[in-house]
Amino acid sequence: MTNMLQNPAWLADFNFPYERLDQVPNEVFEEVNKNLDAVQSEEPLVSVIIAAFNEEINILRCIASLSRMKTTIPFEIIVVNNNSKDCTQQTLDKLHVRSLFEVKQGCGPARQTGQENAKGKYILLGDADCFYPPCWITEMVKVLQQRDVVCVYGRYSFISEPGFPRWQLAIFEKMKDIISEVRHIHRPYFNAYGISMGYVKEYGLKVGFIKTKFWGDDGKLCLDLMAYGKIKQVKAAKARAWTGTRTLQRSGSFAEATLERIKKELNRLAGNFRSEVPFYDPNDPKFNKG
Repeated sequence: MTNMLQNPAWLADFNFPYERLDQVPNEVFEEVNKNLDAVQSEEPLVSVIIAAFNEEINILRCIASLSRMKTTIPFEIIVVNNNSKDCTQQTLDKLHVRSLFEVKQGCGPARQTGQENAKGKYILLGDADCFYPPCWITEMVKVLQQRDVVCVYGRYSFISEPGFPRWQLAIFEKMKDIISEVRHIHRPYFNAYGISMGYVKEYGLKVGFIKTKFWGDDGKLCLDLMAYGKIKQVKAAKARAWTGTRTLQRSGSFAEATLERIKKELNRLAGNFRSEVPFYDPNDPKFNKG
């Protein structure tokens, strides 16, 4: 169960107090790279792919968390610079990860470039502005390797900050987890977000990511993968990814963000009990993150 009153203590190790790359001491990169060298493999079973657009500091925080993975599974980290205009590439140049560049804007094109260059049998998707606990890879792959499973998705939590207290976020997350159980019965693709998602690369390459810029490339991939096998949730609370509240802040206050999402879920509630797979429209808000 996630902490109802405070953020996990381990997050403090990666919440670097910098706003620009030129503020980051070399010692920070040295420590992160030492950890990266210890955990990554030249012959990975898993490729962790992260698309990054204008995330010069966030990507450092994210990679720092991934560098602390506690797993026996060999893995590599690939970051796809999605034509950033800030110092994202300079940050990547200072980190011991594989760095690729995709000029076409959008997570779909960036993730497609990542999977086409990945060495692993399995792909895990992460977001550049997120933090991952030490057990994340192990817990995700444990479910992904189950019989007939082609795609998995994990749960995530929000890091509290002024205006978004942890106890309110915990209640919000509980509501989100409950509705995800309902959606999973017939429409698991509505739960599949690139913040914490995995799949078998062989089938990912068969269906491919949408090569246009819009929120929903992750859900669409999951939808297409249903033709090849099962979709599973990774429910372990200890494996939850953690992210900031900026997606909630786009809606305004915590109350406004919650109300907006409740209305959206009520509008599509009936569809969660129908077994047919709807025609996919890339402009459909059902495939928007949130």
